[in-house]
Amino acid sequence: MLILIALVAATLFLAYANGANDNFKGVATLYGSHSASYRTALGLGTIATFLGGICSLFLATGLIKAFSGSGVVPAAVAASPEFLLAVATGAAGAVFLATRVGLPISTTHALIGGILGAGAIATAANLNLAVLGRSFAAPLLLSPVLSVGLTVVLYGAAHRLGQRFKLTRETCVCLDGGDLVPLSTLEPVGGEGCAAPTYRTAAGGLVVADAQVCVEKYGGRFFGLRLQRVIDAGHFTTAAAVSFARGLNDTPKMVGLLLVVRAIEVPLGVVAVAVVMAVGGLLNARKVAQTMGRKISRMNDGQAFTANLVTAVLVISASRLGLPVSTTHVSVGAIAGVGLVNRTANRQVISGILASWLLTIPVGAALAGLVYVVASRFG
Repeated sequence: MLILIALVAATLFLAYANGANDNFKGVATLYGSHSASYRTALGLGTIATFLGGICSLFLATGLIKAFSGSGVVPAAVAASPEFLLAVATGAAGAVFLATRVGLPISTTHALIGGILGAGAIATAANLNLAVLGRSFAAPLLLSPVLSVGLTVVLYGAAHRLGQRFKLTRETCVCLDGGDLVPLSTLEPVGGEGCAAPTYRTAAGGLVVADAQVCVEKYGGRFFGLRLQRVIDAGHFTTAAAVSFARGLNDTPKMVGLLLVVRAIEVPLGVVAVAVVMAVGGLLNARKVAQTMGRKISRMNDGQAFTANLVTAVLVISASRLGLPVSTTHVSVGAIAGVGLVNRTANRQVISGILASWLLTIPVGAALAGLVYVVASRFG
């Protein structure tokens, strides 16, 4: 009985860590493009993620089965509470450590590490790595490459469409209160030798057009509608869709750890995981938000909308097919794709993220192996 309680606690800890590391990823482009404040973006992401988690009960049953470890290790091992406890704890530890330093990593990768680490200790000779590669590794490796490519192609097509319709872009600057004012409406008053140009507002105040707060807004009309409103609507919709897809994709992976030993009923498990994921995001998402939204690349609304559209399509499609792609890999790939297009990609930050991805599996494996040794002695 004690081991089952520990398993439930470890799974909920994993859900908390997952929410802290992942909940903001779907709305990172809203924050990064200055389309929404941190709180507004986080609120939208939290609600949409929670709804996606609840809907996973009906739409993603394939993933619930996939992450029990069955097929990778013998059925008897996969069904043991000690093994499942080790997998959950190892994955949770890896994700939580990454969150503390603001690195967006894959919970899917952490779970794979946990399965490998606990499985190697429990039954090294019987690990079925072929199943692991076919079912997990291939989708995870393909997804970021595919998201980069689709983002570059889709934005290129959208850019050509904008030129055809003679759509315009205006650089704006944030003033007190968060209002966006086009720079063309401000009177230049110098700035030579300063960190950035200085402008005079209509009210007589001065504002510095710092590159960190200058953003581009779209002018003109698209089929009779104001283009900026069309882009805003699409951007918020796709951000919500990405967050929904993440909840849909990630919740079953954690609930699956509880079902093998019937530690909890499926509906209760889904609700519990969805709630704890939401809490984790609300309390501990800020560092990852800064990395995803502001450090990988700069982006305007149109570029951010393109990245979210690609991410939503790929992750929702993967959820329906039962493929365990990482929302992290897809989203980071799409934002990096924007950076390739507009030449603002921060190679140092991207390199750090890639390094964290490489370390996720071994860290998760090491933690899970240690927990399995301890749990098997006291189980």
